[in-house]
This record gives sequence, C-alpha cells and structure tokens, in this order.
Amino acid sequence: MSDHEISLAGEAVRLLPERAIYWERERALVVADLHWGKAATFRAAGVPLPPGTTAGDLTRLDRALRRTGARRLFLLGDLFHAREGRRSGATLSAVAAWRAGHPALDVLLVRGNHDRHAGDPPDDLGMTIVNAPHHVAPFALQHEPAPVATASYALAGHLHPGFVMAGPARQRERLACFVIGARGAILPAFGSFTGTLAISARPDDRVYVIADDAVIAVSSLAGR
Repeated sequence: MSDHEISLAGEAVRLLPERAIYWERERALVVADLHWGKAATFRAAGVPLPPGTTAGDLTRLDRALRRTGARRLFLLGDLFHAREGRRSGATLSAVAAWRAGHPALDVLLVRGNHDRHAGDPPDDLGMTIVNAPHHVAPFALQHEPAPVATASYALAGHLHPGFVMAGPARQRERLACFVIGARGAILPAFGSFTGTLAISARPDDRVYVIADDAVIAVSSLAGR
C-alpha cells in the first residue's frame, strides 16, 4: 500500500488507497458514501446482481483500520443506500459481524441524503448520529461539499469524484480520486458499487487518483 501524506488546515493526514483519509492527531479514519446494501436494494427490485459487495467493502474497511490503528471512524453520509438494503438480513448480518469485531471503535455518522431516506442505522451498531456540518476542529464534517460559515475546513463526499487519465494511443481511464481545495476536500466514494462522476476541478485544486494500491498526485488537470 502506498499512502500519500499531505497537510490539511495545518493537520497531518494520509490519503489512503482504501478510499479513506487518516487524520493522524485524532487517530481517525474518514470515509464517505459507503452505500451499504445497494446491491441488495437492486435485487429487491428484481435486478439479478450477485451478493458480496458489502462484505468486500467491509474487508477493505477492516484493512484500513488495521493499517492505521484508527480509534475513531467518521462516516460522511450515505451509510445505507436505501431502506431495502437497510432491511436486508444478509447486509445487516455482515455489518453487525464487522461491528462486533471493533467494539472499542468510536463511530460517528454524519447524515447524508440517502440516510434521510434509508433511516438511521440500528441502535445495536453503536454509532453516534449527527446532522451536518459537525465540527471537529479544524474540520467541518459534512456529506455535501459546500462552504461552511466558520473558518473550518470542510471534509465531504456525495459527488463520487473521478478523474479521467489519458495516455498515448488514446487510452482513457476514469479513476476514483480525492479533490483537495482551498476550503474543503471531497473524498472518493468508499462503496465499490457506486460509480464515479468526472469532476470539474478548479485550477488551484489538487487531485489525487487511486490506482490499485497507490494514491498518486495528478500533476496537471489537462487530462480531464
């Protein structure tokens, strides 16, 4: 694994190829847009998708927690994709088993738009639920990227950002990415069954793509 260390609002953080940010001082892992149970929601609607996406994402989350030694987990919205996924026995069993394996982990969920429709997670998952923005200085934790009224630096998700890398012979590949701006950062979607949206980054934004097990700085936005 090849992380990328940067400074945000004066804080040392690491951008992880697991699609997460690790905040060193708080020993906190920050992720956005897990969309647990999305495949189950599609199956409930009659779309024949294979199971296992939530379990795979939980394995990746386990790996990030283990690698960093995080004691806190900040979830920036859209934990469950929809009510159907939240009610799925297989999804809830997988999530409950994961939570049982991390009894001391302090988990905070900042509600996103899908959470308002899916409903809050079950109480036995032991999560603190808050509305956005939630301030943990110097950051404002929120789901949708938007300026905050205070001097806090915003950490958000929602957009599922992707960056199109172009190479010789007309190769083009859209990769999940972190977008680091002057007043806020947008995290990639953590969920593997989410897709990406090609971003419109500003010239002063820094973009870091996730390529397999590495986070790589994009030196120019010309390839977008």
